[in-house]
Amino acid sequence: MESFKTILFFLICSTMLCWVNGEVHRHQFVIQATPVKRLCNTHMAITVNGMLPGPTLEVKNGDTLEIEVVNKARYNATIHWHGVRQMRTGWADGPEFVTQCPIRPGGSYTYRFTIEGQEGTLWWHAHSSWLRATVYGAIIIRPREGESYPFPKPKRETEIILGEWWDANPMDVVRQATMTGAAPNNSDAYTINGQPGDLYKCSSKDTTIVPIDVGETNLLRVINAALNQPLFFTVANHKFTVVGADASYLKPFTTSVIMLGPGQTTDVLIQGNQLPARYYMAARAYQSAQNAPFDNTTTTAILEYKSAPCPAKKGINGPKPIMPSLPAYNDINTVTSFSQSLRSPRKVEVPTEIDESLFFTVGLGLNNCPPNFPSSRCQGPNGTRFTASMNNVSFVFPQNFSLLQAHQHGIPGVFTTDFPATPPLKFDYTGNVSQSLYQPVPGTKLYKLKYGSKVQIVLQDTSIVTPENHPIHLHGYDFYIVAEGFGNFDPKTDTSKFNLVDPPQRNTVGVPVNGWAVIRFVADNPGVWIMHCHLDVHITWGLAMAFVVENGLGELQSLQAPPPDLPIC
Repeated sequence: MESFKTILFFLICSTMLCWVNGEVHRHQFVIQATPVKRLCNTHMAITVNGMLPGPTLEVKNGDTLEIEVVNKARYNATIHWHGVRQMRTGWADGPEFVTQCPIRPGGSYTYRFTIEGQEGTLWWHAHSSWLRATVYGAIIIRPREGESYPFPKPKRETEIILGEWWDANPMDVVRQATMTGAAPNNSDAYTINGQPGDLYKCSSKDTTIVPIDVGETNLLRVINAALNQPLFFTVANHKFTVVGADASYLKPFTTSVIMLGPGQTTDVLIQGNQLPARYYMAARAYQSAQNAPFDNTTTTAILEYKSAPCPAKKGINGPKPIMPSLPAYNDINTVTSFSQSLRSPRKVEVPTEIDESLFFTVGLGLNNCPPNFPSSRCQGPNGTRFTASMNNVSFVFPQNFSLLQAHQHGIPGVFTTDFPATPPLKFDYTGNVSQSLYQPVPGTKLYKLKYGSKVQIVLQDTSIVTPENHPIHLHGYDFYIVAEGFGNFDPKTDTSKFNLVDPPQRNTVGVPVNGWAVIRFVADNPGVWIMHCHLDVHITWGLAMAFVVENGLGELQSLQAPPPDLPIC
């Protein structure tokens, strides 16, 4: 029997499908409308398999996933496996009109990819319009068989998925904003594992409860799946030991609060070292854009000691869970101190000889009202329409082909490769910006990278309309965040701040409000990869660009062929 297994193993290896010890996990995701009651009202929310959040995918490093996505909703849909490297499997990455055309209502598509060299917490979500308001779930990647966490094995593990809820159809919210040119309506609640918690109307009976016991160490896998809001997260009377972020391990450090931009994940250990009782976990906004309206509510869950006295029976007022204090909404110091505490556990291979040194401004803009538009379509500030851009280019998604198809098949007229490597105009990015710079140029411009090139990108926030903390996510890659700071990046003085020893590795970087961040990576994954702000309102307005990474030498450095069931436009 063993010899038969060995022969089979080598046969599979010879077809290049072999990953040592890797299992294949098969799932079916049905995207469908499901009645969901929150805040006293029932909405037909778009879900996966009728669940909110959707199913958790549990795999080991080296495993392969085959997920058939069946679209039974009335909207186009795709699924993005956020943070999965997708080595040579760009067709499975998921952003609509970037790596695939959408799955039309009634259609299906099977995503096939292997998770290799990643451990920790990632997540999946819809990458089509605002569907990800309710279409999301966790991806848990454990070490390979026989390997262990680089920290003591926790007694239990719990996903904590922070979300955002509209007492409306999110697709109508974004449609209205696109029609009027104004900012979309703010959400009505935040959620923890799909539930708003005790501080909202009609919510307390379904509040998420997370068990713990005295003496236990538990692992919380915290994911910010909110659409448009960075969030603070804390637990009353307890401290966190941060051990990972974006499926990369970190040098452990202790903190009482963490901040996650949309798209980011953070793994923390929590000790059952308090009096047996019930303690609120809470999340609320980090709001970096001054004077911009935002959802200022607080979502809660309950950390409940198993040996705590039973919660009060209905009708009897028992002790309420203990409430934590949360940072002020605009507490930049807490955010900065947290992000600067992140370090890789040991010395890492940071690219040093840079082939491509890029400088990208990120920020908002305002378009003047087109002459043929009625005033009802120009409800932004002073009769304008909101927009956003990188290096003054507001990204326009194609409609007839995906960018990856156009690249693979050499289809002309879909995109150009003249995205600027530096801002077309230098100005005081974080000072008072002339209103003549408020209108970006629309375009589908990509930037070409040779296979294996070592890339550095300075991401510079701008104060056009308002400065803001922008969570910038790069598909297809992890990168090292070698530095961040405030004001305008100055290559003469700021390069001395670079950490080239143990910077954290992430897939989403929070570019500081009125500041900058520098990331580095090696372009070793061929394909077309979008880089965008993970505040969905900003990607809707065009805060994105994409890289074309050329094939290298031979099959193992080349993009795989498109699968036969790839959706057509």
